[in-house]
Amino acid sequence: MAQEGWDEQLHRTEYRSLLRRKQYGGIAARAVRLESGTNLLFSFDKMAIRDAVRSPEGARQFAEGLYDFIYGPGGLAKKCERWGAVVSGLPRKQTRVLTWPVVTVFGFSALPGEHIFLKPNVTRKTALEYGYEFEYRSRPEWITYANYLDFARVRRDLRDLRPRDMIDIQSFLWIQGIRGITSRGASISRNRFSLVESNAKELHHGNQRQVCPSELQLPR
Repeated sequence: MAQEGWDEQLHRTEYRSLLRRKQYGGIAARAVRLESGTNLLFSFDKMAIRDAVRSPEGARQFAEGLYDFIYGPGGLAKKCERWGAVVSGLPRKQTRVLTWPVVTVFGFSALPGEHIFLKPNVTRKTALEYGYEFEYRSRPEWITYANYLDFARVRRDLRDLRPRDMIDIQSFLWIQGIRGITSRGASISRNRFSLVESNAKELHHGNQRQVCPSELQLPR
């Protein structure tokens, strides 16, 4: 489970201790290993981030930048802007590193109560189905991320289902984007959502392997 892994291996005190000892490669290796246990990133994104942190300088930039993004001071807007700048400056071998999935996956894994994971195509489709004006920009920046967070937080049709964090909300929105939304545009059946919720919780709250929402199988 990604969040439990972060709590065990890269909690604030441990992370800060590793930074003080300049264990940048170790930090990067732990973060990449925790992410690799999920099915959230496609293989080319995984390759891009592994290549980016392979060099000592890339690992340092990544380790310092990720700590600031997750545990650093200041508001979320400024931290997101700084993190985006860090990812943009990471060494690139073949595949580009600055993508929405790479930028959002680590925050989502570490702090799912605050961060959400963004995959552009399905997110844009979901917003379109809902009639929500998603201010999407292909280059990761705060205005798009803030707009997506607002979209996730105002989903009134989820309130009575008591989602615990962004994992539940993101999984629900993902399924809506993949399967399409009913003509009413607001809900799928409660039984279907229960299955989504049950499977999605395996990401961080369960005891089984992590499941990418795109793998969830729903009744047709």
